Amino acid sequence: MKIIFVYNANSGLINTVLDIRHKIISPETYNCNLCNITYGILKEKEEWKAFRESSNHELEFLHKDEFEKKYKQVREYPIILTSNKNNEFHELINKDELKKMKSAEELIDKLQSSIK
Repeated sequence: MKIIFVYNANSGLINTVLDIRHKIISPETYNCNLCNITYGILKEKEEWKAFRESSNHELEFLHKDEFEKKYKQVREYPIILTSNKNNEFHELINKDELKKMKSAEELIDKLQSSIK
């Protein structure tokens, strides 16, 4: 099983700079809580990095434009999906659930309980 994390942000250097600026200037209006709970302003949060590196699952991290190009579908972002070898997707954690989460630990707990 593959777990696919799709951020509500587009790829590329300019978009990254704009996202960092948005997180600094107006964090309460930033539209990607998956980004907020897994990354600080400039780097990945340590607890999230440790979880990611120790996971036994295949993890894929994509920006929304990368996901749409690769898988030819549009979702509400951010979102976390699972997929099988036939690229059949199952919603694991949706945008509304992610919006309620406050920390990487909360996300990790939810993932661990959902993917047993």
